[in-house]
This record gives sequence, structure tokens and C-alpha cells, in this order.
Amino acid sequence: MQIFSGVPALTMSTKPSKHLQTFPNPAPERDFHIHMQVPEFTCLCPLTGQPDFARIVLDIIPDKKCVELKSLKLYMWSYRNEGAFHEKVTNTILDDVVAAIAPRFLRVTAQWYVRGGIYTNVVVEHHKRGWKPRPRVDLAHFELGQPAVAGS
Repeated sequence: MQIFSGVPALTMSTKPSKHLQTFPNPAPERDFHIHMQVPEFTCLCPLTGQPDFARIVLDIIPDKKCVELKSLKLYMWSYRNEGAFHEKVTNTILDDVVAAIAPRFLRVTAQWYVRGGIYTNVVVEHHKRGWKPRPRVDLAHFELGQPAVAGS
């Protein structure tokens, strides 16, 4: 194994790839929510070839498998030089993640930055057949890096 500045060489490819790697869900007995944000998604407009930029959000309740983050990054990167309509690429991302991990629930939200004076949001969902979400429990929302304040 190569060592660079004391760090082992990467064992996974660092090139764009459509292959999503997975790992076993560490807590398959319970529903839990994985929230992922990809703030720098890019692809090309299939009509003009101009770049399109989006923030992609994945909300997942896994079943037996979870998606590995580095492979998700390389998967998202693989769209950089591809032409794709907003609606198509959002649905394709959902289909590919569902094919890889068969989650109980998956929502893909694509928030496309302005093009021609129009912002576009595309939201698609997958629900595993027979899965029912538990009732929502609303708790106080804490921003990252903000300490909880006693008495508030």
C-alpha cells in the first residue's frame, strides 16, 4: 500500500462512477433518517450544453443496506459532463439509489439554481411496499454548532 504524507493510499476509485457501493445497515431493526446534501451538483443542459447547478438532498430511511458516501460523491460527479433535463436526472438518481439499497423510504429533492429567471425544484419519492412510517415526533430543532441554552 502506498503512503503519501503518512496517509494510506485510497483503496476506492477517485474517478466519476455510476456504481453505488453499499454496506449493511447497522440498525435494521429500527427506522432512522439519513439526511444527505450535495450542494455542488452539476450537469449540462441537454439543449444548450450550458452547465446547470443544483443542490441535491437525499432523505433516506434504509432497510437492509446503506449507501457509502464516497461512492455517492463519485456517482453525483459522474453527471458533470452529461446532458440531462432536471426532471429526468432527479428521477434517475432516485431509481439508481433505490436499485442499490432498496430503502424503506427515499426522497430526492433537486433544487435547481436559476436559469432564464426561473428556479426549479423537483421532488420524487419511493416508498417500499408495505412499509408504514411511524407517527412523526416533533422535537426542538438545534442548529449545528449552536449550544443548547438552559431555560429556553
